Amino acid sequence: MATTSGSDVRLEERDGFRFRGGDYAIDLPATLAGRLKPQPRERLNTPDDLARWLVAAGLADFRPDAGEADLKVAIGLREAIFVLAGAVADGRSPPGEALATLNAAAAGVPATPKLEADGRVRLFGDAGAFLATLARHAVELFGGPQAGRIRQCASQTCTLFFVDTSRSGDRRWCSMSGCGNNAKVAEFRRRKRAAPEPS
Repeated sequence: MATTSGSDVRLEERDGFRFRGGDYAIDLPATLAGRLKPQPRERLNTPDDLARWLVAAGLADFRPDAGEADLKVAIGLREAIFVLAGAVADGRSPPGEALATLNAAAAGVPATPKLEADGRVRLFGDAGAFLATLARHAVELFGGPQAGRIRQCASQTCTLFFVDTSRSGDRRWCSMSGCGNNAKVAEFRRRKRAAPEPS
């Protein structure tokens, strides 16, 4: 049975946050863990948590200034993206309230790009600016050619979404090191139990 390397797991777990979606906009909803449980676990409890997530997601190089208002916007944006991703993945029309929330966030002033001497582009701004940048990216994702590649994890206990970049377009799991591996283990055990006893 194939196993995943430790490096794969480390790439998906950064600074206490989960990144399995292959796109930072799709990864934002993962900041509410265990959505199907009676008491989901909030990972964006403070403005500093939001600033840490923006760095872990690769949007910001250093923690931007963040306040309570930014945190409120981030949580609203997160839930809108979750709803919209579900609609897109299911081929449904996007709900109006989620659309309005996303578009309002995208209308904000985005982070400012700056070309560095080493050829890298870095973004500068406060948390609000980075959230506007993220929202604009989400608009392009949901309204662009990649929208048809948005999937929800096939695990019955997982609510994460991902962008399927596989060549065949038939990826089922948010992560092979997580849900995919768990499914393989469960199937292996099921087959082992179903196998006839040697005579």
